[in-house]
Amino acid sequence: MTLHVVPRLCHTKADLAKARAALPGRVAVVPTMGALHAGHLALIKRAKEIADSVIVTVFVNPLQFRPNEDLDKYPRTLDADLAMCEAEGVDMVFAPNVNEMYPDGREGLTTVHAGPDGEILEGASRPGFFTGVLTVVSKLFHLTRPDAAVFGEKDFQQLAMVRRMARDLDTGIEVVAVATDREPDGLARSSRNVYLSEADRAAALAIPRAIAAAQDSPDPLAAAQAVLAAEPGLDVDYVAVRSADLGEAPDRGPARILIAAKAGTTRLIDNAHVHVGPTTAGDAR
Repeated sequence: MTLHVVPRLCHTKADLAKARAALPGRVAVVPTMGALHAGHLALIKRAKEIADSVIVTVFVNPLQFRPNEDLDKYPRTLDADLAMCEAEGVDMVFAPNVNEMYPDGREGLTTVHAGPDGEILEGASRPGFFTGVLTVVSKLFHLTRPDAAVFGEKDFQQLAMVRRMARDLDTGIEVVAVATDREPDGLARSSRNVYLSEADRAAALAIPRAIAAAQDSPDPLAAAQAVLAAEPGLDVDYVAVRSADLGEAPDRGPARILIAAKAGTTRLIDNAHVHVGPTTAGDAR
């Protein structure tokens, strides 16, 4: 018989420290900005598989939003998030406010610099984004003291950046990846999908179509570009093929395609494994 678990809700760092001290065994953290959906639940399920205790953090981090982005309208659904965490058997939810996370304000704040890989793709389109991400993730790692942290592959560059930070700063934290969860029509699940009108969503579906075309082509970049260019309702920010560690794309072999585009006013990102050049029986997919 499975015991029903009501997550301990902590709003302050002091409450978190007390509750964290009582958690048994191996601890995994799932950092989120809330507005939880099935993609987040996949992360929580994976965390439950690899740890004895699971912490979910819910914090809309202002450091990773630029002035013209959707910080104020980003969905905040804590009650629904808590219900989903309870249904999944989460042990603790840490949901601080901005003053709790940045008590001295954000001017002059000590931050974690993302390095050169944080200045390409999302970093080029959203300067300072990965500094904001890595700073808050570093703080959450210190506060929750996990053995493992679970992230989704949908934010692939973020995943790579967090892995690099965890390694470079000797955190000892295992960063675990979970494959992108998709809606029935192929669109990658995102909290921002709720903003899409019917027409915007139809345009956005060119993104998973472009990925499918890329996966079936020896020239994945050209294949994806052709599909995206044929969709007038999509404003493409970037489409790129890189190595699995975000280096330059290989001349041949496994790689990653990454796409960012706007459908209406909603910016979406996606990515997937691809193979550059013709495949043979000896190629690892």
